[in-house]
Amino acid sequence: MKKILGLALGILTAIGGFVDIGDMVTNAVVGSRFGLALAWVVPIGVIGICVFAQMSGRVAAVSGRATFEIIRERLGARAGIANLAASFLINLLTLAAEIGGVALALQLASSIAPALWIPVAGFAVWLVVWRVKFSILENVTGMVGLTLIVFAVAVFLLHPNWSDLLTQTLHPRVPRSEAPATYWYYAIGLFGAAMTPYEVFFFSSGAVEEKWSAKDLGQSRVNVLVGFPLGGALSIAIAACAAIVLLPGGIKVTSLSQVVMLVASAGGKLAVAFVLVGIVAATFGAALETTLSSGYTLAQFLGWSWGKFRRPAEAARFHLTMIVCLIIGMGVLATGVDPIAVTEFSVVFSAIALPLTYLPILIVANDPQYMGKYVNGRITNGFGVIYLVIILVASIAAIPLMIISGAGA
Repeated sequence: MKKILGLALGILTAIGGFVDIGDMVTNAVVGSRFGLALAWVVPIGVIGICVFAQMSGRVAAVSGRATFEIIRERLGARAGIANLAASFLINLLTLAAEIGGVALALQLASSIAPALWIPVAGFAVWLVVWRVKFSILENVTGMVGLTLIVFAVAVFLLHPNWSDLLTQTLHPRVPRSEAPATYWYYAIGLFGAAMTPYEVFFFSSGAVEEKWSAKDLGQSRVNVLVGFPLGGALSIAIAACAAIVLLPGGIKVTSLSQVVMLVASAGGKLAVAFVLVGIVAATFGAALETTLSSGYTLAQFLGWSWGKFRRPAEAARFHLTMIVCLIIGMGVLATGVDPIAVTEFSVVFSAIALPLTYLPILIVANDPQYMGKYVNGRITNGFGVIYLVIILVASIAAIPLMIISGAGA
């Protein structure tokens, strides 16, 4: 039973990272416009985040220290500050998007305007982070988020033309109604949604929170290999539902309510109830992850006391950082900006910032001073170098494609 519950960290990271507001919206948009012609991006992202998280988790388990503690020590303050700035700002943008996602999901469940739910969502996140134990946080949110499996069930209930879906997946092409630049812009968006940096910071810091050691490396691998592929499968299911329901009518996804309606036509009110619970759990879980990641990154880099295993009075600056970030996130949303727009920009900018977060972890995972006999093997390094190239290409291409495609308009 303990081992089964140990999977909760991987499940929470997957549900809160792979299937957060950014992934739900981006996959639904892509499915409604391109069908499954971009499904190939998801397994690339799944493998990439597995490589990334596995290295990060191994570093934390072997060294007993989280990502940013080692990054500053290994690279120095000057090199590390660029990493910190990029990671922290992207995380802050993602936090605003996730709080907005919680508010939008609660609006769908209650018909109350999302502006009224934003402070409620922010307060609830703070209360959970402040009062709830890490183990309860990961177990409850991760398990409830599994109700999003309703998207996979909906694919079968919609009785699609499987041959057509398979053709879209195996023989991808750019639809005549879409420009190639838009196609590749959304490819980078999907890749960024799969490999958002906060997932790795949360996973690494969670390993320290749970006091993992070298003997827990097997559990770490299981978490990675179960959690992230599960998130990837749910992502493809969301895109498939949009391809089945909306693509034939040329209807583009512009709101979260359209994502919910994808399962309504398949399973009725019961399916809608499941998906609403899942969306609230997933977005709330992602808001918890990004809030904690904000505190983790800053406190670890600056050498502050941090962690939920410490009482707030023992890690005051860590908790204060999270409160300030929540206030900033709610302040951004209070301006009236569309949370969906914030979400779409956050996943693209995540792709841009990836080299700054990925490379240091790759360097540390190969350093025997920190890792001893647990340094990367040849196969891991092979995948690491391949993904470093992919990340660099995506990072360089993101801004030009955003300009050329009009941000996917």
